[in-house]
Amino acid sequence: MRTERNLTRRLDRVFARLDREPERPAHIDVPRMSRHRVVLFSSTLAFYLAIVWAVITTSWLVRLDWRVMFFRPYQQWPEIHAFLDYYVVLGQRGPTAVMVAAWLGWRSWRQHTLRPLLTLAASLLLLNITVGAAKLGMGRLGPHYATVIGSNEMGLGGDIFPSGHTANAVVTWGILAYLASTPRARRWLSALSAVTSLGVGLTTVYLGTHWLSDVLLGWAAGLLILLALPWFEPLISRAEDAVFALRDRLRARRGRTAAVPATPVAPVPLRPQTAQSEAHPVACEPVASARGGRAPIHLAPGPHTARSERTPVTPAGSRRPAHADRLPRGSSQPARP
Repeated sequence: MRTERNLTRRLDRVFARLDREPERPAHIDVPRMSRHRVVLFSSTLAFYLAIVWAVITTSWLVRLDWRVMFFRPYQQWPEIHAFLDYYVVLGQRGPTAVMVAAWLGWRSWRQHTLRPLLTLAASLLLLNITVGAAKLGMGRLGPHYATVIGSNEMGLGGDIFPSGHTANAVVTWGILAYLASTPRARRWLSALSAVTSLGVGLTTVYLGTHWLSDVLLGWAAGLLILLALPWFEPLISRAEDAVFALRDRLRARRGRTAAVPATPVAPVPLRPQTAQSEAHPVACEPVASARGGRAPIHLAPGPHTARSERTPVTPAGSRRPAHADRLPRGSSQPARP
């Protein structure tokens, strides 16, 4: 009974959190570029530059890369090869971006804010620019395309240094921890994203698609992007305000368009007749379209007079025409012979 009650309470809490909040939560704090974060960013940048220098100078790190490659982990443990082929998808940019964007899109709708989606877009843009530029700039070949044993394979037209899978796993899953609303959730999500990105990086070494130094540089590249995100928070806020302002303008324009009715055709008013109009009549032309093709009305020529001023057409009395043999009414009729 106690287990059922605890399970019911947990389910109630989950469904209560799934309800859409009426307004943007006020307790969500935006990370700032604190002194602790600046120290971490500087240390990670120094580690990044040290890895690049160690590979360029063909140091012990390059020799370690070759030893791991000759060890061929995919031949040592072939039973986990099928599982790791699917696990490495957690570092591919397309599937992971779709999954994380779906979750952050739901959060944006529930919290009435575009910050989660805009932060994800900014982090992926920074990832493509920085990691892509480093790949093309250093041009290192992968283990499957190596030409000289013991060389660093730099500047030969490759594109694997740093590891894009590893950097993408750090950024994509780490953005969930960055956007967490509570410190406890941030700690748990940080640990989960670290383990996931670590597993993706080691999986690429197992499959032989990356050197070990590629994975180390990929971790550093992804962490640099997450640590530098607070510097881009003002830009993200301005972009959110611009999107909401554009939405309000479109809604206002749509409302004005729906409120304006169609203009009806107003009838032509008839001007009252005055003494001046009676003295100088104006002939009016009929409207053919409104009358449906009726023949025009022609007014009689001459001035228009009132009915009381008109002269009678026939004399007073009988309206029958005069006859020569007919006597006027009231006179005696002579006898017939």
